Amino acid sequence: MSIRRRLLFWVLFCVFVGGLVASGVVFFQARAQANDLFDYQLRQLALTLRDRSYSATRFAEVLAGEEALDFVIEVWSPDGRTLYESHPHLLIPAPVRLGFSDLDAPQGRFRSFAIQQRGLTIQVSQPMAARDALALGAAWRTLVPYLIALPLMGLLIWRLVGHEIRFLESAARAVAKRSPRSLEPIEGRAVPDEVQPLVDSLNGLLGRLGAAMAQQQQFIADAAHELRTPLTALRLQLQLAERAVDPSERERAFAALREGIARASRMVEQLLTLARSDPDAPATPLAPVDVADIAREVAGANALAARAKGLDMVVEAQAPLVVEGDRAALRAMTENLVDNAIRYTAEGSIRVGATKRDSQAVLAVEDTGPGIPKAERERVFDRFFRGETATEPGTGLGLAIVRRVAERHGATVTLLEGRDGRGLRVEVALRLA
Repeated sequence: MSIRRRLLFWVLFCVFVGGLVASGVVFFQARAQANDLFDYQLRQLALTLRDRSYSATRFAEVLAGEEALDFVIEVWSPDGRTLYESHPHLLIPAPVRLGFSDLDAPQGRFRSFAIQQRGLTIQVSQPMAARDALALGAAWRTLVPYLIALPLMGLLIWRLVGHEIRFLESAARAVAKRSPRSLEPIEGRAVPDEVQPLVDSLNGLLGRLGAAMAQQQQFIADAAHELRTPLTALRLQLQLAERAVDPSERERAFAALREGIARASRMVEQLLTLARSDPDAPATPLAPVDVADIAREVAGANALAARAKGLDMVVEAQAPLVVEGDRAALRAMTENLVDNAIRYTAEGSIRVGATKRDSQAVLAVEDTGPGIPKAERERVFDRFFRGETATEPGTGLGLAIVRRVAERHGATVTLLEGRDGRGLRVEVALRLA
């Protein structure tokens, strides 16, 4: 799989094939030119013999010694008798027509030219093999320089390719030196255009990896910090329960302990949900999901909690709205929205709806609580962030989970004011399947 070897092989292969093609072209061109030249010589030789006037005996004397010629000369008398044959053993047939013709003899194919003069028929022939040999020689002389140059070209290509791919070797060494604590981008100076996309991709990967590791470290630090407070409270509540003498006092301590355990358990569950919704986490295969069905299920599951606070739970989701998504993640997102609405709303109603808007399914949760100031609407999606107006205990992870799930599904989350300027309306727009 060496780039140098592969480049060397294919370049030399292409040069060799190009030489063969060039030699083939030269062969056919040379044969065509040789045919034209030899045809001209055949005709001129025949015309030269035609212009002579000899008797049969004299004619044989004049043409004696022509056996060394590549040309085969034959002469017939008016009555069809053979007066002369320069190569009797070739057995070339008599012409069937005057002028040029191709004849087949036992020794091969011949090109002939025949004329008549003063009753004599003169035919001059030449073997086609002689013409092909001339053309093949020209082609071979064209191919030989390529064959001689191949080793030199191979050595030159090997050196040049090695020189040009030195950057890949230096880039590999630079990547090998990187560590989780050192993810600086690779220097892109003097990078070949063909390698620049690779360097850009590596730098992008290093940047994303660094951001993910920094985010993970920040997440661990924030989670440890947020868990420290409830765990400390649990320890203190346990100590109070152990020291309590009065049964009623002990019961109040245990009630506070149970409430603290519930809050810590919820925080851990939300941390796990947030980790599962991370874009870099293993993705669950998407499947058709009815958003309206999820809205009805979540509203029904939280109806008792809403009624316990004197709130009305209104569901506005009738027609099926099918999207491609992870049902468990979309349900967890909706659960967080409805739970936030119930906890922060003192009176009024909670509306959970799923409607169609153009080519989108819009999942909306609206309450009549205090809402979120516009200055904080972007920051509330950060983990563990709780605004200055937040009065209810919480983890600050609910809207962070909503944003993560929405991003994974290619959806958008919008925070709006509720009806009549009261409360908060959260809309999640997903693409319909």
